[in-house]
Amino acid sequence: MPPRAQAAHQQSTHLSKQLPRKLAGQRLAPWHYRDFGSLVSFGQYSTVGSLMGKLVGRVLFVEGYFARLMYVSLCKMHEYALHGFIKVALDTAVRLINRRTEPQVKLH
Repeated sequence: MPPRAQAAHQQSTHLSKQLPRKLAGQRLAPWHYRDFGSLVSFGQYSTVGSLMGKLVGRVLFVEGYFARLMYVSLCKMHEYALHGFIKVALDTAVRLINRRTEPQVKLH
């Protein structure tokens, strides 16, 4: 299993469902990792990714504007889960205004 946030998120979700069962003395369900793909941003106009899609039944490679849109929306969903709507909306507005002063490549 890859050491990525995707695996950690799946493990924590499984743990939250299994902990009450363990405390009640019930049998635990096995955990299975599912790879949903990954997206990598190399700058403002270069994003690539692979998606494990049920629609096509195989790995789907995405790049360009569509991959960038998916990457940004995924980042915003994570920020929303951590900070809430108002902080994410204000942060997004400030980033749009100050966009020219920030580096174009995310290094982490």
